[in-house]
Amino acid sequence: MIFRKYSLLMLFLFLLIHNDVSSQTEMTPGELEQKVDAMFPSQTDKPEPGMSIAIVKDGKVLLEKGYGMANLEYQIPNNPATVFDLASVSKQFTGYAISTLVEDGKINLDDDIRKYIPELANFGSAITIDHLVHHTSGIRDWTSTLPLAGWTFDDVITFDQILRMAYHQTTLNFEPGSQYVYSNTGYNLLAELVHRVTGQTLAEWTQEHIFKPLDMKQTLFLEDYTEVIPHSAISYYLKDGTFHKSVNNLTAVGSSSLFASVTDLTKWAIHLDQPGEEKQNVVERMFTKGVLNNGEENSYAFGLDVRDVNGIRQISHGGSWASFRTYLLYLPKYHLSVIVLNNEPNNSYQMANNIAALFLPKESGGDELAQEVDDETPVQIDNEVLDRYVGTYRLGPGWYVEISRKDDQLWTQATNELAYPMTCQSDSVFIVPGYGGRTMTFLSNQEGKVVEVQYNNSNHPRVADEDPPGPKQLQDYVGEYVCDELNTTYTVVVENDTLKMKHFRHGIIDLSHAWKDDFRGSQWYLNSVDFQRNATGKVTGFKVWQYRARDQEFVRVE
Repeated sequence: MIFRKYSLLMLFLFLLIHNDVSSQTEMTPGELEQKVDAMFPSQTDKPEPGMSIAIVKDGKVLLEKGYGMANLEYQIPNNPATVFDLASVSKQFTGYAISTLVEDGKINLDDDIRKYIPELANFGSAITIDHLVHHTSGIRDWTSTLPLAGWTFDDVITFDQILRMAYHQTTLNFEPGSQYVYSNTGYNLLAELVHRVTGQTLAEWTQEHIFKPLDMKQTLFLEDYTEVIPHSAISYYLKDGTFHKSVNNLTAVGSSSLFASVTDLTKWAIHLDQPGEEKQNVVERMFTKGVLNNGEENSYAFGLDVRDVNGIRQISHGGSWASFRTYLLYLPKYHLSVIVLNNEPNNSYQMANNIAALFLPKESGGDELAQEVDDETPVQIDNEVLDRYVGTYRLGPGWYVEISRKDDQLWTQATNELAYPMTCQSDSVFIVPGYGGRTMTFLSNQEGKVVEVQYNNSNHPRVADEDPPGPKQLQDYVGEYVCDELNTTYTVVVENDTLKMKHFRHGIIDLSHAWKDDFRGSQWYLNSVDFQRNATGKVTGFKVWQYRARDQEFVRVE
């Protein structure tokens, strides 16, 4: 995707934390609870799924409270002891384990992961532990590959299945260290690394080294999805005005599958803020951001996102799985942590930011930050010139950006993203505030026709207006296609003059033409089906492109 979707939401908090804490922190416990209650009126009045929250400041728990129901069938309310699936908030505990092993001299961040897990393929370039920690390894994310292979997220998905998928991977998304692309698989491999080095599973290691020392009695990594977890919440989603239970059969230890209550997480939050001399280096290392091969800094650290704006550091991570939405926010400057655990798909990070704002100054003083992406005086351009740029441009397989004009302004909308206005900087250069202030430059050929757009230092072609393939041309694609890496097969057929794919588990999937041999599937895991041809023009296979799992190759069966 063009930019990190949560960046604008983070901006809200960045603007608030520019100055020192003001008198807003002078609240009685009752006043604080009233202010927080006022943020969630629907959670207090209705028997719906809800959340548990906690606020920690200066090493003290200021508020722990539950809202809504942990279980609708038995009308059991959420409370501070309710246990939630933390989803990707789990990753910071894996990061802590890795940082501890580094501190103890048992591993080195520059070690090739194949030194410990030789089952992984030799990709020609070493994948280091550092690459896995910072999501720069190029390892495909199982949340994209397993659905392509036939799984649904309601299926049983085990740690061993994820590892087997990783061991069968034969190519990477990119050269290790060259890009940041979030990969849950990388953190599952880190969990296996802990096992290989210590002889303990990550579940066992964290119990001994984190949860027991911190007296986190309700916290555990789930290794068996059938295990009973006392006081655990059920997660729900809304469909046609009615709540339905989400299915959760996942045991993705390392990347997810950690269960905890907000009461336990307050102890973890205090530990991050006050680790003590013995663990100071371990925790400080957890806040170390990654660096790409080109020297560019990556905000992701050891299972935590670390951002610095105007000298203020924010450390956070969110989680999303099976209708659980979780978020842990830590502001070291204010020794403030906010924890929000939802058992329905609510915006947990925005909730955490809103709560944190109660402790921060009303006058942000952060105007200069807001102006960083919107400081240019717009240039007025005739609509006739703007219309030259209207059209579709291909950023990559299954990834297109549509440029349109509304009145006297251009708008941009990329695949599966919102539309954003563009500001004229010159007659061919436009700033997009919604993309973090990045620019789009339109390029013309010798005849003056706009043929490309330059974005992120790359040129991307304008998609020519062309008729989609007719029934006769569609026959080129008909056949059976197999992916040995995922051990799965798709059959491409033409029915009612429409190209379709058939899969044993997924059934029939419609394909719509995007450009040339690139088609879009009606299911998200087939975002791009880019058919490949040989020198004679014969279709020999296709590649499925997803942001976290790129160029998954399928070969046509002759």
